[in-house]
Amino acid sequence: MTPWTLLALPPLPEEAVRGLLAPLGDRVEVRVPAARDRAALLAALPSAEIVLGDWTGLLALDAEAVAAAPRLAFVQQPSVGVDGHDLAALAAAGVPLANTAGVSATAVSEWCLAAALSLARRLPAADAAVRAGGWPQLDLRPRELSGLGVGVVGFGPIGAACARLFRALGCRVSYWTRTPREEPGYLDLEELVAGSDVLVVVIALAPGTRGLVDPRRMKRGALLVNAARGGVVDQAALVAALRDGHLGGAALDVFETEPPPAGDPLLHLPGVLLSPHVAGVTPEATGRLVEATLANLEAALDGRPVADVCNGVSPRIERRFPDMSAI
Repeated sequence: MTPWTLLALPPLPEEAVRGLLAPLGDRVEVRVPAARDRAALLAALPSAEIVLGDWTGLLALDAEAVAAAPRLAFVQQPSVGVDGHDLAALAAAGVPLANTAGVSATAVSEWCLAAALSLARRLPAADAAVRAGGWPQLDLRPRELSGLGVGVVGFGPIGAACARLFRALGCRVSYWTRTPREEPGYLDLEELVAGSDVLVVVIALAPGTRGLVDPRRMKRGALLVNAARGGVVDQAALVAALRDGHLGGAALDVFETEPPPAGDPLLHLPGVLLSPHVAGVTPEATGRLVEATLANLEAALDGRPVADVCNGVSPRIERRFPDMSAI
């Protein structure tokens, strides 16, 4: 059988990419773009039958890229987030796009809990004060998480894992998701944002979720934890809410621009815990990601349905032009 042409876009050395895909054997011909830029991406797409996506979002498949890939049959995104890809354009072309849903749920939920604890107990401020020669036992005013109301924005695998961890500490957990639910714990978004002592944001970035959370509408003194995408939270409103003391603090693993530019006020405001988009980056989560990615690629090659298709297309992969010599 003619090997499938697989275009690999992850930001890794070519040798590493080929090593990761070695279990697929000679069923695929692995190619990489000549450079990590848009021109090289568009030049490589006409022959691509399978695309292994770029988790940085730099080499995303927008409508123009989809149109440049007439043989494309399947896109496997090696991450939970699929922002940057044009899901509608891929769906219109009959190309399923799958992610690796759930692989980072444990890692991200643990980061969210650790970040909330750090903010509530004022750990960064305490550490800085002691290193500077201070001893502010009576000035920090830390809080316990137990008994606080925690709102979770987004209730996929990560949101559900967050709920379990915070409930285990005695928190009162509520949530909002884009699909309304008639069950205990579900609240309208406005009520959730306004009433939570801690707001944990773990929803995917999409046209309908950009700027979804306005921190100025949160309870005064509340804590914000964002492990979703920077664009989900109104960043200008967040800066304003921190500057005027409306928020008690914020923990951010994600930013509107990554890395944030030197002049970004979030880099200089007190009460802000910053992290370089690593909430889901643990050896355990990476192992699950690689396993899920290879399992889906093998399913596609075997003619079995792939898992976690995000754009509503049939999960059974069909080759467009199995033998180019016949065209």
